[in-house]
Amino acid sequence: MAEASTSGNLYTKLLEVADRAKRDPGGRFFSLAYLVDEAALERAYHRLRKDAAVGVDGVTKTEYGRDLPERLRDLHGRMKGGTYRHQAIRRVEIPKEKGKTRPIGISTIEDKVVQGAIREVLEAIYEQDFLECSYGFRPGLSAHDAIRALNREVYEGEVNWVLEADIMSFFDKVVRTRLMEMLRERIADGRMLRLVGKCLHVGVLSGEELFYPEEGTVQGSILSPLLANIYLHHVLDAWFEREVNPRMRGKARLIRYADDFILLFSDETDARRVMGVLGKRMERYGLTLHPDKTRLLPFGKPPRAKREGKGPSTFDFLGFTMYWKRTRAGRWEMACKTRRARMARAIKAVSEWGRRYRNLPVREQHAALTSRLQGHINYFGVNGNLPCVAEVVHQAKKAWFKWLNRRSQRTSFTWERFNNYLKHFPLPLPRVTAPIWGR
Repeated sequence: MAEASTSGNLYTKLLEVADRAKRDPGGRFFSLAYLVDEAALERAYHRLRKDAAVGVDGVTKTEYGRDLPERLRDLHGRMKGGTYRHQAIRRVEIPKEKGKTRPIGISTIEDKVVQGAIREVLEAIYEQDFLECSYGFRPGLSAHDAIRALNREVYEGEVNWVLEADIMSFFDKVVRTRLMEMLRERIADGRMLRLVGKCLHVGVLSGEELFYPEEGTVQGSILSPLLANIYLHHVLDAWFEREVNPRMRGKARLIRYADDFILLFSDETDARRVMGVLGKRMERYGLTLHPDKTRLLPFGKPPRAKREGKGPSTFDFLGFTMYWKRTRAGRWEMACKTRRARMARAIKAVSEWGRRYRNLPVREQHAALTSRLQGHINYFGVNGNLPCVAEVVHQAKKAWFKWLNRRSQRTSFTWERFNNYLKHFPLPLPRVTAPIWGR
């Protein structure tokens, strides 16, 4: 009972930190590390997925959870005594478009627990600082919320120009000294800053090679999304809202999801002025805009006289391609569809998965394929995009049919037999799971 009371008091202290951060935007916090107690570590442990990927030590969440109180007591003691060390991060490569890969870092379960507890404390402060233009990796917000915000701005009819931006290798380019300077503006607790530093300055194990990058935050870690938001809050959000926007002649709006962002303008002159200075602003903080993926384009509503076809410009945002189309009533409205590259990647991934696991029991294949398709539908199942979603589901059925046929040389499926099979093992149906066009 005493432990529960202490835990409750510390959680109340966390709420008090959030309240103070909101009331005093320029205030600094001199005592925070005590909030990373055993109860906070336990909460962080329980927030981990059951199938959380293992780090360099090979320990799973289940294995770490055995004798959890003793493990957390030992971990907390090492953190208080200054002897805790973040283990090396295991790097894996995730496929992207055009044969490219994205490096993802996987920490050990213990280090994930530490990162999760630190994030809880920092989030209490910085959630009060972040602006409405930021949607990525924030409690209660999603990519669909960012698209809804885009739709509202376009629907009001004041968007004529869109600046589509792309930061090259953002997570690898974050300047750590700059990041720590930003943190010190709010955090004066040296112990907390040292804990953050230990999560930043770690070795990366790629295959059999261990190296120590001097810059960047590890993409894939629990703490990195929050640190990325803090960095871009200073580099982009606050700069645009407090310095740039007041100087605009027309309306201007920033919408950012992590390192993916767009800028909307009603006035062409404003748009070109910002385009001219944005790259220089990024360079001051070690970041570079991709020259081929950063562009300024007209996106005003097509004139009423244009009665057929689609609008002249399109742009990509968060996996979707945005474009103008005619409604059945003859009005122009913004619509979206799955980006061609993302759609091709999803179809290829399903086919390759079917080839790799074609010898699994059918029930296991069905469960895994259903999970993959449902995840795709949950994200891309937005208003007007069902044809693209249906095509991915159809291609998944074709791929499954193909690989089931290759399980045996004695018998083979016909489409009729396969469709009967699907009655017992149905795949998810395309449907709208995330309405985004509501006003």
